[in-house]
Amino acid sequence: MAQQETDQQEINDGFVVDTENTEEREQAYRERGTARPITVVGNPVLHKECKDVTEFDDKLAALIDDMFASQRAAEGVGLAANQIGVDLKVFVYDCPDDDGVRHVGVVCNPVLEELPQDRRQLDESNEGCLSVPTAYAELARPDYAVVRGQDAQGNPIKVRGTGYFARCLQHETDHLYGYLYIDRLSKRDRKEALKQMAEGTARYETAPND
Repeated sequence: MAQQETDQQEINDGFVVDTENTEEREQAYRERGTARPITVVGNPVLHKECKDVTEFDDKLAALIDDMFASQRAAEGVGLAANQIGVDLKVFVYDCPDDDGVRHVGVVCNPVLEELPQDRRQLDESNEGCLSVPTAYAELARPDYAVVRGQDAQGNPIKVRGTGYFARCLQHETDHLYGYLYIDRLSKRDRKEALKQMAEGTARYETAPND
């Protein structure tokens, strides 16, 4: 099998239950994987829509393991495949919500659901990105998100999040369609974020842009 039994997630009301056995599941992925360098702004793979996942096999499982290892090494809460140079629509997450509840999981071929107007309450918190190291900026996003996609075996899933976790789901889905969070900023704020990045030093290994 491409994934071990400990990686399987239950479904509740149509949504993945991603809050159970989080430490054990994340550790199992991470210990099988190898951390890779993080791609940064300017790398072409970050600025185009990624390819759909069509093969749910051991190769995908190994990629997911490496993504969890890379995410932990960089101290991130979410990571898209193109952030380690892989042109595939898959992201992983290990992220708390605003209540401090930890969520751990994988989504392939994610699509954000359109929210009804009454759920579109905006949160204007700071946002950062491993691919824009040391930079942060305020960015308004809905404080509730639902993502549809597939799990590592190709089964259809839905993931929902509130607060910080909702921001994570939106941020990682954006990555796989070629958007960085700085692309959603004003020109002035984007320039300031890039300045912060240029003046800072990443605390993790990054891949040089050729």
